[in-house]
Amino acid sequence: MGAVTLKVGDLDAMIRYYRDGVTLELLSHDGPVAVLGRGTTPIVILEYAPELKHPGPRSAGLFHTAILFDSREALAAAVYSVALKHPGTFTGSSDHLVSEAFYFTDPEGNGVELYFDRDRSQWSWTHGQIEMATMFLDPNRYLSEHLTQGAADAATAGTGLGDAIVGHVHLSVGDIPSAREFYVDRLGFETTTVYGSQALFVAAGGYHHHMAMNTWNSAGAGRRGPALGLGKVEIVVPGADDLGELGERMSHYGLATRDDGRTLRFDDPWANLIEVRAAD
Repeated sequence: MGAVTLKVGDLDAMIRYYRDGVTLELLSHDGPVAVLGRGTTPIVILEYAPELKHPGPRSAGLFHTAILFDSREALAAAVYSVALKHPGTFTGSSDHLVSEAFYFTDPEGNGVELYFDRDRSQWSWTHGQIEMATMFLDPNRYLSEHLTQGAADAATAGTGLGDAIVGHVHLSVGDIPSAREFYVDRLGFETTTVYGSQALFVAAGGYHHHMAMNTWNSAGAGRRGPALGLGKVEIVVPGADDLGELGERMSHYGLATRDDGRTLRFDDPWANLIEVRAAD
């Protein structure tokens, strides 16, 4: 997964949240656009759009952007940093068997997950579906076990540890059959697990999920109009041939795409903008 673009109403406040709280680095800030990430990897792109309003509570759009850290210490540092600087934004934590996750809501209502993956040797697959659960994960105990003094000092100073990437993107959608048809049958992801008519998890390459869609807050939602929140989801495929094949497949199914020779853009059934590019 590539960077997630958010349309925001208060650019400065959102930069502070993702930089000082989540401990991402401000990679660039060019007028109304700020790019935050780690090293040279963009994770969140903030686009100032003061003319837009917040979407309705039952609308389709972003459920959360999930940021994957490369160690428990790095995750603990980020969780501690958000708790220290934005304590009211924590919404919960869970052990999902495949991962350990902490959930937040940024200042404009966008969901954020900070997580660490257990080693793949510890994942369990049954009949082609990954076994995941939602088990209690005590945040205070987690920090006491994994927050080193160095990590705490880095968090206090607003400095992150290790590498981080967008691990997955979770969307709110109107219905699961349409999500499966688009993301699996058309786009080409593989289903990794399904929770009835409420949630679908999909991935490539044997990961637990690169994307997820649920109807928990948005059952029956139609296409989105212009609003704050999700601006774009970026997906990175291995090479130009993969991009070309995807374009041909979308054309075969009669789905409108915008192709500039480097990226392929299209809308999902709820007007979430998806941009696919080949890896550099």
